Amino acid sequence: MTKIASIAAREVRGVHQLGGGVSRAVGAVTQRVGITDERSQGVSVEVGEREAAVDLTLVIEYGESIPRVAQAVRDNVIKRIEGTTGLSVTEVDIAVDDLYFPGDETPEPARVE
Repeated sequence: MTKIASIAAREVRGVHQLGGGVSRAVGAVTQRVGITDERSQGVSVEVGEREAAVDLTLVIEYGESIPRVAQAVRDNVIKRIEGTTGLSVTEVDIAVDDLYFPGDETPEPARVE
């Protein structure tokens, strides 16, 4: 279910990536050694017998309307989870952790061997 929510959130224009600063840093390290999957980063899902609740942490692209992106993410996550699993999604809580500005990526320093 975490993967469904993650993919649904990433389908929305304006979402740069999922996860907060710390989880992105830890995720980058664990991905390099093959321990985790970036799709579950920034996503938490609680599942009951008939219902599910989702918590997402997002990085939004600069220039996008945060309320528009958040509502589009909420709508898409509900649609995908309910359509795929048949569970009723009771809530989708969204935290915007950061804004992405083009050029924010810092290139990794060249390795000297």
